[in-house]
Amino acid sequence: MGSDDVPIEEYLKMITDMVVLCGTLSLSLFFWLISIIISSYSGTLQPVSPWRWLFSILVPLTLTVRALKRRSLDHSGALGALLVGFVLTMANFSFFSSLLAFFITSSRLTRWGAPQKKKIDPDYKEGGQRNWVQVFCNGGIPTEVALLYMIEVGPGEIPIDFGKQYSASWMCLSLLGALACSTGDTWASEVGPVLSKSKPRLITTWEEVPAGTNGGVTAVGLFASFFGGLTVGVAYFMSQLLMVSNLHLADPQWPVVVYGGVAGLLGSMLDSFLGAHMQYSGFDSSIGKVVSYQSATTQRICGKPILDNNAVNLFSSILVALILPGLAWGMWPR
Repeated sequence: MGSDDVPIEEYLKMITDMVVLCGTLSLSLFFWLISIIISSYSGTLQPVSPWRWLFSILVPLTLTVRALKRRSLDHSGALGALLVGFVLTMANFSFFSSLLAFFITSSRLTRWGAPQKKKIDPDYKEGGQRNWVQVFCNGGIPTEVALLYMIEVGPGEIPIDFGKQYSASWMCLSLLGALACSTGDTWASEVGPVLSKSKPRLITTWEEVPAGTNGGVTAVGLFASFFGGLTVGVAYFMSQLLMVSNLHLADPQWPVVVYGGVAGLLGSMLDSFLGAHMQYSGFDSSIGKVVSYQSATTQRICGKPILDNNAVNLFSSILVALILPGLAWGMWPR
Protein backbone atom coordinates (compact mmCIF):
# COMPACT_ATOMS: atom_id res chain seq x y z
CA MET A 1 0.00 0.00 0.00
CA GLY A 2 1.53 3.31 -1.10
CA SER A 3 1.83 6.55 0.76
CA ASP A 4 -0.93 8.10 -1.41
CA ASP A 5 -3.41 5.75 0.26
CA VAL A 6 -2.83 7.20 3.73
CA PRO A 7 -4.81 10.44 3.19
CA ILE A 8 -7.67 8.42 1.72
CA GLU A 9 -7.72 6.16 4.80
CA GLU A 10 -7.67 9.17 7.10
CA TYR A 11 -10.49 10.77 5.11
CA LEU A 12 -12.59 7.62 5.30
CA LYS A 13 -11.94 7.38 9.03
CA MET A 14 -13.02 11.00 9.49
CA ILE A 15 -16.20 10.40 7.48
CA THR A 16 -16.93 7.24 9.52
CA ASP A 17 -16.49 9.14 12.80
CA MET A 18 -18.83 11.88 11.58
CA VAL A 19 -21.46 9.33 10.53
CA VAL A 20 -21.25 7.60 13.91
CA LEU A 21 -21.51 10.93 15.74
CA CYS A 22 -24.49 12.08 13.66
CA GLY A 23 -26.17 8.72 14.12
CA THR A 24 -25.60 8.89 17.87
CA LEU A 25 -27.03 12.40 18.03
CA SER A 26 -30.07 11.36 16.00
CA LEU A 27 -30.62 8.29 18.16
CA SER A 28 -30.34 10.26 21.41
CA LEU A 29 -32.79 12.90 20.15
CA PHE A 30 -35.18 10.16 19.04
CA PHE A 31 -35.14 8.55 22.49
CA TRP A 32 -35.55 11.96 24.10
CA LEU A 33 -38.69 12.61 22.05
CA ILE A 34 -40.01 9.16 22.99
CA SER A 35 -39.42 9.92 26.69
CA ILE A 36 -41.32 13.23 26.33
CA ILE A 37 -44.26 11.48 24.66
CA ILE A 38 -44.38 8.78 27.34
CA SER A 39 -44.11 11.31 30.18
CA SER A 40 -47.03 13.28 28.75
CA TYR A 41 -49.26 10.24 29.27
CA SER A 42 -47.85 9.39 32.69
CA GLY A 43 -47.82 11.77 35.60
CA THR A 44 -45.04 9.93 37.43
CA LEU A 45 -42.44 9.62 34.67
CA GLN A 46 -40.19 12.56 33.86
CA PRO A 47 -38.58 13.05 30.41
CA VAL A 48 -34.89 12.18 30.26
CA SER A 49 -32.53 14.93 29.16
CA PRO A 50 -31.21 14.58 25.58
CA TRP A 51 -27.70 15.09 26.97
CA ARG A 52 -28.13 12.03 29.17
CA TRP A 53 -29.27 10.01 26.17
CA LEU A 54 -26.27 11.26 24.20
CA PHE A 55 -23.79 10.50 26.97
CA SER A 56 -25.30 7.06 27.60
CA ILE A 57 -24.94 6.08 23.94
CA LEU A 58 -21.76 7.86 22.85
CA VAL A 59 -19.46 7.11 25.80
CA PRO A 60 -20.14 3.34 26.01
CA LEU A 61 -19.86 3.15 22.21
CA THR A 62 -16.47 4.91 22.27
CA LEU A 63 -15.13 2.71 25.08
CA THR A 64 -16.41 -0.46 23.44
CA VAL A 65 -14.80 0.34 20.08
CA ARG A 66 -11.52 1.07 21.85
CA ALA A 67 -11.72 -2.20 23.79
CA LEU A 68 -12.43 -4.09 20.57
CA LYS A 69 -9.37 -2.58 18.91
CA ARG A 70 -7.20 -3.45 21.92
CA ARG A 71 -8.59 -7.00 21.90
CA SER A 72 -10.01 -6.71 25.40
CA LEU A 73 -13.32 -7.87 23.87
CA ASP A 74 -14.25 -9.93 20.85
CA HIS A 75 -17.15 -8.87 18.61
CA SER A 76 -19.84 -10.63 20.64
CA GLY A 77 -18.34 -9.27 23.85
CA ALA A 78 -18.37 -5.77 22.40
CA LEU A 79 -22.10 -5.97 21.67
CA GLY A 80 -22.78 -7.26 25.16
CA ALA A 81 -20.61 -4.56 26.74
CA LEU A 82 -22.39 -1.89 24.72
CA LEU A 83 -25.75 -2.99 26.13
CA VAL A 84 -24.46 -3.22 29.71
CA GLY A 85 -22.74 0.16 29.44
CA PHE A 86 -25.81 1.86 28.00
CA VAL A 87 -28.20 0.59 30.69
CA LEU A 88 -25.89 1.38 33.63
CA THR A 89 -25.00 4.83 32.30
CA MET A 90 -28.60 5.73 31.62
CA ALA A 91 -29.71 4.58 35.06
CA ASN A 92 -27.14 6.33 37.24
CA PHE A 93 -23.77 7.96 36.53
CA SER A 94 -22.45 6.42 39.75
CA PHE A 95 -23.23 3.02 38.21
CA PHE A 96 -21.30 4.08 35.11
CA SER A 97 -18.24 5.21 37.09
CA SER A 98 -18.18 1.92 39.00
CA LEU A 99 -18.45 -0.05 35.76
CA LEU A 100 -15.71 2.08 34.24
CA ALA A 101 -13.41 1.41 37.21
CA PHE A 102 -14.01 -2.32 36.84
CA PHE A 103 -13.50 -2.35 33.09
CA ILE A 104 -10.38 -0.18 32.87
CA THR A 105 -8.50 -1.75 35.78
CA SER A 106 -9.42 -5.31 34.81
CA SER A 107 -8.41 -4.77 31.17
CA ARG A 108 -5.05 -3.33 32.16
CA LEU A 109 -4.33 -6.05 34.70
CA THR A 110 -5.21 -8.74 32.17
CA ARG A 111 -2.33 -7.53 29.95
CA TRP A 112 0.06 -7.15 32.87
CA GLY A 113 2.45 -10.05 33.46
CA ALA A 114 1.44 -11.88 30.28
CA PRO A 115 4.59 -14.10 30.09
CA GLN A 116 3.98 -15.43 33.60
CA LYS A 117 0.29 -16.05 32.98
CA LYS A 118 0.97 -17.94 29.74
CA LYS A 119 3.00 -20.45 31.74
CA ILE A 120 0.02 -21.13 34.02
CA ASP A 121 -3.14 -20.75 31.94
CA PRO A 122 -3.53 -23.07 28.93
CA ASP A 123 -6.43 -20.91 27.64
CA TYR A 124 -4.68 -17.55 27.99
CA LYS A 125 -5.65 -15.00 25.33
CA GLU A 126 -3.72 -11.84 24.57
CA GLY A 127 -5.64 -8.86 25.92
CA GLY A 128 -8.39 -11.06 27.37
CA GLN A 129 -10.72 -11.09 24.32
CA ARG A 130 -13.79 -11.58 26.52
CA ASN A 131 -16.92 -12.81 24.75
CA TRP A 132 -20.61 -12.10 25.39
CA VAL A 133 -20.92 -14.95 27.90
CA GLN A 134 -18.13 -13.53 30.05
CA VAL A 135 -19.55 -10.01 29.73
CA PHE A 136 -23.03 -11.03 30.87
CA CYS A 137 -21.78 -13.31 33.65
CA ASN A 138 -19.99 -10.26 35.10
CA GLY A 139 -22.38 -7.52 33.98
CA GLY A 140 -25.73 -9.28 33.74
CA ILE A 141 -26.74 -8.85 37.39
CA PRO A 142 -25.77 -5.14 37.46
CA THR A 143 -27.77 -4.62 34.26
CA GLU A 144 -30.89 -6.25 35.72
CA VAL A 145 -30.56 -4.25 38.93
CA ALA A 146 -30.10 -1.02 36.93
CA LEU A 147 -33.31 -1.73 35.01
CA LEU A 148 -35.18 -2.32 38.28
CA TYR A 149 -33.68 0.89 39.64
CA MET A 150 -35.03 2.88 36.68
CA ILE A 151 -38.47 1.33 37.16
CA GLU A 152 -38.36 2.28 40.83
CA VAL A 153 -37.05 5.87 40.72
CA GLY A 154 -36.23 6.62 37.07
CA PRO A 155 -32.84 7.60 35.63
CA GLY A 156 -30.79 9.81 37.93
CA GLU A 157 -28.48 9.94 40.89
CA ILE A 158 -29.66 9.64 44.48
CA PRO A 159 -27.84 9.30 47.81
CA ILE A 160 -27.88 5.97 49.59
CA ASP A 161 -30.39 6.53 52.39
CA PHE A 162 -32.32 3.55 53.72
CA GLY A 163 -34.64 5.80 55.71
CA LYS A 164 -35.89 7.77 52.70
CA GLN A 165 -35.22 5.49 49.71
CA TYR A 166 -34.98 1.96 51.07
CA SER A 167 -35.60 0.01 47.85
CA ALA A 168 -33.48 2.26 45.64
CA SER A 169 -30.63 2.31 48.20
CA TRP A 170 -30.77 -1.48 48.39
CA MET A 171 -30.54 -1.68 44.59
CA CYS A 172 -27.58 0.71 44.50
CA LEU A 173 -25.65 -1.40 46.98
CA SER A 174 -26.70 -4.59 45.22
CA LEU A 175 -25.29 -3.32 41.93
CA LEU A 176 -22.15 -1.95 43.57
CA GLY A 177 -21.62 -5.27 45.36
CA ALA A 178 -21.94 -7.28 42.15
CA LEU A 179 -19.43 -5.06 40.33
CA ALA A 180 -17.04 -5.07 43.29
CA CYS A 181 -17.31 -8.87 43.45
CA SER A 182 -16.34 -9.20 39.78
CA THR A 183 -13.55 -6.66 40.18
CA GLY A 184 -12.15 -8.34 43.28
CA ASP A 185 -12.13 -11.76 41.63
CA THR A 186 -10.46 -10.37 38.50
CA TRP A 187 -7.80 -8.52 40.48
CA ALA A 188 -7.04 -11.63 42.54
CA SER A 189 -6.77 -13.79 39.40
CA GLU A 190 -4.55 -11.32 37.55
CA VAL A 191 -2.33 -10.03 40.38
CA GLY A 192 -1.86 -13.16 42.50
CA PRO A 193 -0.07 -15.35 39.92
CA VAL A 194 2.36 -12.53 39.05
CA LEU A 195 3.31 -11.12 42.47
CA SER A 196 2.82 -14.03 44.86
CA LYS A 197 6.05 -15.75 45.88
CA SER A 198 4.27 -18.63 47.60
CA LYS A 199 2.16 -21.43 46.15
CA PRO A 200 -1.62 -21.04 46.37
CA ARG A 201 -3.54 -22.88 49.06
CA LEU A 202 -6.89 -24.53 48.48
CA ILE A 203 -9.50 -22.46 50.32
CA THR A 204 -11.34 -25.56 51.59
CA THR A 205 -8.42 -27.57 53.02
CA TRP A 206 -5.59 -25.01 53.06
CA GLU A 207 -3.30 -27.49 51.29
CA GLU A 208 -0.77 -26.21 48.77
CA VAL A 209 -1.90 -26.59 45.16
CA PRO A 210 -0.34 -25.70 41.79
CA ALA A 211 -0.86 -22.19 40.44
CA GLY A 212 -4.03 -21.96 38.35
CA THR A 213 -6.05 -24.36 40.51
CA ASN A 214 -9.70 -23.37 40.95
CA GLY A 215 -10.19 -22.51 44.61
CA GLY A 216 -6.54 -21.69 45.20
CA VAL A 217 -5.87 -18.45 47.08
CA THR A 218 -2.81 -16.45 48.09
CA ALA A 219 -2.34 -13.60 50.53
CA VAL A 220 -1.42 -11.33 47.63
CA GLY A 221 -4.56 -12.34 45.74
CA LEU A 222 -6.81 -11.70 48.75
CA PHE A 223 -5.30 -8.25 49.32
CA ALA A 224 -5.72 -7.52 45.60
CA SER A 225 -9.37 -8.54 45.71
CA PHE A 226 -10.03 -6.15 48.60
CA PHE A 227 -8.31 -3.24 46.85
CA GLY A 228 -10.07 -4.06 43.59
CA GLY A 229 -13.45 -3.76 45.28
CA LEU A 230 -12.22 -0.68 47.13
CA THR A 231 -11.40 0.96 43.77
CA VAL A 232 -14.97 0.43 42.59
CA GLY A 233 -16.28 1.83 45.87
CA VAL A 234 -14.10 4.93 45.53
CA ALA A 235 -15.36 5.48 41.97
CA TYR A 236 -18.95 5.26 43.18
CA PHE A 237 -18.31 7.60 46.11
CA MET A 238 -16.52 10.22 44.01
CA SER A 239 -19.34 10.32 41.46
CA GLN A 240 -21.82 10.73 44.33
CA LEU A 241 -19.88 13.76 45.55
CA LEU A 242 -19.91 15.26 42.05
CA MET A 243 -23.44 14.41 40.96
CA VAL A 244 -25.69 14.48 44.04
CA SER A 245 -26.48 17.93 45.39
CA ASN A 246 -28.29 17.05 48.62
CA LEU A 247 -25.81 14.68 50.23
CA HIS A 248 -25.81 16.73 53.42
CA LEU A 249 -29.46 15.78 53.97
CA ALA A 250 -28.85 12.04 53.60
CA ASP A 251 -27.06 9.33 55.54
CA PRO A 252 -23.23 9.32 55.28
CA GLN A 253 -21.99 8.07 51.90
CA TRP A 254 -18.38 7.19 52.76
CA PRO A 255 -19.29 3.62 53.81
CA VAL A 256 -19.72 2.75 50.10
CA VAL A 257 -15.91 2.72 49.85
CA VAL A 258 -15.57 0.16 52.64
CA TYR A 259 -18.56 -1.72 51.28
CA GLY A 260 -16.85 -2.03 47.91
CA GLY A 261 -13.69 -3.44 49.47
CA VAL A 262 -15.61 -5.96 51.57
CA ALA A 263 -17.68 -7.02 48.54
CA GLY A 264 -14.51 -7.51 46.51
CA LEU A 265 -12.86 -9.65 49.19
CA LEU A 266 -15.93 -11.73 50.06
CA GLY A 267 -16.85 -12.13 46.41
CA SER A 268 -13.40 -13.42 45.57
CA MET A 269 -13.43 -15.86 48.49
CA LEU A 270 -16.91 -17.05 47.56
CA ASP A 271 -15.76 -17.53 43.96
CA SER A 272 -12.81 -19.59 45.19
CA PHE A 273 -15.03 -21.68 47.47
CA LEU A 274 -17.46 -22.48 44.66
CA GLY A 275 -14.57 -23.17 42.29
CA ALA A 276 -12.95 -25.60 44.71
CA HIS A 277 -16.15 -27.65 44.90
CA MET A 278 -17.88 -27.24 41.53
CA GLN A 279 -15.04 -26.71 39.02
CA TYR A 280 -12.81 -29.59 38.05
CA SER A 281 -9.09 -28.93 38.41
CA GLY A 282 -6.48 -31.43 37.34
CA PHE A 283 -2.78 -31.37 36.50
CA ASP A 284 -2.09 -32.44 32.92
CA SER A 285 1.41 -33.93 32.86
CA SER A 286 1.55 -33.74 29.05
CA ILE A 287 1.58 -29.91 29.09
CA GLY A 288 2.62 -29.28 32.69
CA LYS A 289 -0.39 -27.07 33.51
CA VAL A 290 -3.59 -27.14 35.54
CA VAL A 291 -6.59 -27.81 33.27
CA SER A 292 -10.36 -28.04 33.63
CA TYR A 293 -10.84 -31.27 31.65
CA GLN A 294 -10.37 -34.95 32.44
CA SER A 295 -8.01 -37.07 30.37
CA ALA A 296 -5.63 -40.02 30.60
CA THR A 297 -2.72 -37.70 31.41
CA THR A 298 -4.61 -35.61 33.98
CA GLN A 299 -4.45 -36.13 37.73
CA ARG A 300 -7.36 -34.67 39.71
CA ILE A 301 -6.59 -31.95 42.24
CA CYS A 302 -10.05 -30.87 43.41
CA GLY A 303 -13.61 -30.14 42.38
CA LYS A 304 -16.24 -31.75 40.20
CA PRO A 305 -17.10 -30.83 36.60
CA ILE A 306 -20.40 -29.12 37.47
CA LEU A 307 -19.80 -25.46 36.62
CA ASP A 308 -17.35 -23.59 34.42
CA ASN A 309 -15.57 -20.38 35.39
CA ASN A 310 -18.25 -18.13 33.90
CA ALA A 311 -21.03 -19.84 35.86
CA VAL A 312 -19.02 -19.55 39.09
CA ASN A 313 -18.57 -15.82 38.46
CA LEU A 314 -22.30 -15.44 37.86
CA PHE A 315 -23.34 -17.30 41.01
CA SER A 316 -20.83 -15.37 43.11
CA SER A 317 -22.14 -12.01 41.93
CA ILE A 318 -25.75 -13.13 42.50
CA LEU A 319 -25.05 -14.16 46.09
CA VAL A 320 -23.15 -10.97 46.88
CA ALA A 321 -25.86 -8.83 45.28
CA LEU A 322 -28.58 -10.57 47.31
CA ILE A 323 -26.92 -10.90 50.71
CA LEU A 324 -24.53 -8.00 51.25
CA PRO A 325 -27.00 -5.06 50.97
CA GLY A 326 -29.04 -6.53 53.83
CA LEU A 327 -25.94 -6.74 56.03
CA ALA A 328 -24.98 -3.19 55.07
CA TRP A 329 -28.48 -1.94 56.00
CA GLY A 330 -28.02 -3.19 59.56
CA MET A 331 -24.59 -1.58 59.94
CA TRP A 332 -25.01 1.63 57.93
CA PRO A 333 -24.39 4.77 60.06
CA ARG A 334 -27.40 7.11 60.34
